[in-house]
Amino acid sequence: MRKSSPGKRIVAVGTLVALLAATTAAPALAATADPVQQHLDVLTAQDGVPGAEAVLQDGRRTRVVRSGTGDITTGKPFPRNGSYRAGSVTKTFVAAVVLQLVAEGRVRLDAPVSRYLPGLLPDRRITVRQLLQHTSGLYNYTDDLDRSDPETLRHRGAEPAELVAMALKHPALFPPGTSWSYSNTNYIVAGMLAERVTGRALSDEIARRITRPLGLHDTYLPRRGDERLPAPHATGYVPIAGKLVDFSDFDATIAWAAGGLVSTPADLNRFYAALLSGRLLRPAELAEMQRTVPADLGVPGAGYGLGLGTIPMSCGRFWGHQGGIIGFTNLAGVGPDDRGATVVLNQNPPPAGANQHLLAATEAAVCS
Repeated sequence: MRKSSPGKRIVAVGTLVALLAATTAAPALAATADPVQQHLDVLTAQDGVPGAEAVLQDGRRTRVVRSGTGDITTGKPFPRNGSYRAGSVTKTFVAAVVLQLVAEGRVRLDAPVSRYLPGLLPDRRITVRQLLQHTSGLYNYTDDLDRSDPETLRHRGAEPAELVAMALKHPALFPPGTSWSYSNTNYIVAGMLAERVTGRALSDEIARRITRPLGLHDTYLPRRGDERLPAPHATGYVPIAGKLVDFSDFDATIAWAAGGLVSTPADLNRFYAALLSGRLLRPAELAEMQRTVPADLGVPGAGYGLGLGTIPMSCGRFWGHQGGIIGFTNLAGVGPDDRGATVVLNQNPPPAGANQHLLAATEAAVCS
């Protein structure tokens, strides 16, 4: 979750390309008493998002609400709990891996990054905590990606060091620890740190520490060249020249530890429930994860901890993360009384206003 430029609206964190959204004619909204359905219908019928799905978890009760279509060519509905690219929700997974290393005594939160990755960053004052909290001042490398033609990114992929080098061509935004600014570069570095400390690929560490223990069978971090999105999945669309183009399959290593994760809504509900109930981290590390600083997320009272955002809702606080990557936008996390929700749209960048309605749908899911 983060705020975009001057406007006060929630936008998908980690969005790789900031393009003008395509406009779509909006049919009349059907009457429904279900507030979640109402908000999803606003997203599809009013905003013009092709399809939307909310998967709600309240104890052992799971509810799936869908609107629109998963494929504008065939008219097939949004698949129930299909795979999709979760974007910056990846950051919560990476932060959890790093905090497990903290618990093992292999990483110190307030140690300089240079202790683990000597010579990578020119400012030796930047700490591990500042990476995870977005207070490092590192420039956001995705701001340098070509915004004019997403097709140039489809097969591009990248190595982590290349992405960091893109960021380091720019001066720091501020001295470390003095302000907050969302930067995907932070999590590329955090992923590199985890690999250096463990001696294993980040994708393997996420599997070993999180997805296998929790039984998240449909969640993984793709490696270079793995472009296929597993079926079933909604088609992920990006607006190009006024048309919605299928971007379901592409090399997401250009987002890697900052946003490359593939998952399903049910898996993400299970992940956030396990994380926030203490199944993945000891109380000390979970408390550090939830120690927030004020963050410019477009919502008054919002904060950001270590890979975990929090925003106030009408029934209490919501903990989780928003994510956007070419083709998909989502918001996942846990609200009051441990009610979990993941809401997915099969378009990114989304149309104007859609992010506000995504937030409204999530609030309806955890507060209704």
